Amino acid sequence: MIQHSVLKTAILVSAVWLSLAISAEDDAIGQALYTSCASCHGQSGSGLSAMNAPSIAGMTSDYLSRQLKHFKSGLRGSEAGDTLGAQMKAMTNTLANDQAIDDVSSYISAMPITGQSAQIAGDLRRGNNLYQGNCGSCHGGKGEGNPRLNTPRLAHQDAAYLTRQFNNFKAGLRGKHPEDRFGRQMKMMANMLDSPQDLQDIIAYLQAQNSSGNSP
Repeated sequence: MIQHSVLKTAILVSAVWLSLAISAEDDAIGQALYTSCASCHGQSGSGLSAMNAPSIAGMTSDYLSRQLKHFKSGLRGSEAGDTLGAQMKAMTNTLANDQAIDDVSSYISAMPITGQSAQIAGDLRRGNNLYQGNCGSCHGGKGEGNPRLNTPRLAHQDAAYLTRQFNNFKAGLRGKHPEDRFGRQMKMMANMLDSPQDLQDIIAYLQAQNSSGNSP
């Protein structure tokens, strides 16, 4: 009985060490792959507004992986007029396969959430009302995102990026491909806002969450 217990313990310990070793190897691979991303998204993944690159640190690995695979397959970044999307589509050629995409996505997901601090002017009360009425049920009340609904966080994100992506959805530069199921849902939702001021007030509300002590 004692020998059996010792054997079970040894097997369990070996399995744990193997799992840790594999995890450490995957992290190292993800870190190495991220070097091609850092020039635009920054070493910390906080994004660089001068490069039109969003904050990606701490986003869920599922969302990151899905978007990278969409770029690589042409579901995203292929529409005429989506110049920045086309650039990102080309960058995915540095990721050899789905495993590489999953490795770098896991590495980015483990980064502490950071974002760009510049804020835009807007009516926060109105932005809150518009956001909760149109966006909050999917993206969370404070823009933290909801993995169960496959929605990304919107808080801690650059205003110019949020504006550009919303307008891309509305114009059909994103979410148009029939196989981009979640993108098509967002494309439909983008028609719910009546004016650019609506969007600006929503983004001002989201950015106010960055400094309110609410970490998504």
